[in-house]
Formats: sequence, C-alpha cells, structure tokens
Amino acid sequence: MDKFPKRHEALEPVSEEHYKVLFFGWKISEGLRNGVETARIKAYADWFQKNYLEPHFEIEKKFLFPILGLKNVRVKKALANHRRLMRLFNETEEVNKALNRIEEEIGRYIRFEERVLYNEIEAAASKEQLQEIEMQHQKIDFSDQTWKDEFWVS
Repeated sequence: MDKFPKRHEALEPVSEEHYKVLFFGWKISEGLRNGVETARIKAYADWFQKNYLEPHFEIEKKFLFPILGLKNVRVKKALANHRRLMRLFNETEEVNKALNRIEEEIGRYIRFEERVLYNEIEAAASKEQLQEIEMQHQKIDFSDQTWKDEFWVS
C-alpha cells in the first residue's frame, strides 16, 4: 500500500481509514480478477458503503472540508468525487461495470485526499478544529470482521 504523509494525531484516525478504503478497492479487484459472482461483490460493496463510506464522507463534509471552505477548488473536487462514487455504488443496471469503476476511482480519490487535500486541511486547521475532528471521528467504529463472505480470499 501507498505511504502517506505523517498526520497530526487528531487527523491520524481519519487518514488511517483511507487505508481501509484502499484495501476495500483491492478486495473488489481480487473478486473481479478471480471471476467471483458479481452479486457477492456487490453485497459487500453495499455493506461497506452503508457502514463505513457514508459515515466517513459525513465526517469529512461536516468537519474537515469546512476548514478550507466549501468553495475551495480542492474541496469541490473531493465533494464531486464523493457524489461520483455514490452514483457508482448505487448503480443497479450495469453493476459489474460500476464495480470496476469503483475499484479504479477509489484509489485515485484517496491518493488525492492524502497527498493534497489533507495536507492543506492540516495546515489551515485550528487546534479547536482538530480536537472537534478527533472527537467526531471516535463515533465511527468500523470493522469488517463480521462480514463472513471473504470472496477476495479465493
């Protein structure tokens, strides 16, 4: 996996989640590469979206992105990426194509956030904002240990 910049301790948990998102993309890739039934991969993607990705996006939208302002060009790009990914997750007609696109786009999106956007947020954030991010993030408790169908292990 990629090495990302060292973060302020308040941003570390949110940043570490990006590794989980990259690993999620790898799982989709493995499933597709191994010819796993699309419905199995889609079920995991739907579960991941609901239990992890949507809460992660909410934390970013409510607490991280406002630090730079919602009119900031990089924040606008991140929000556009969120919308595009959600459309792909919600695709019901061309599911296999959508899963391929999710797998491709998720890596680009995470790398952009880690290498560009989070650096700017960290530089601009006040001590109070960093504390608020840390406090809010503690509300997300993600683990996919309960997911039984490990299709990526084939």
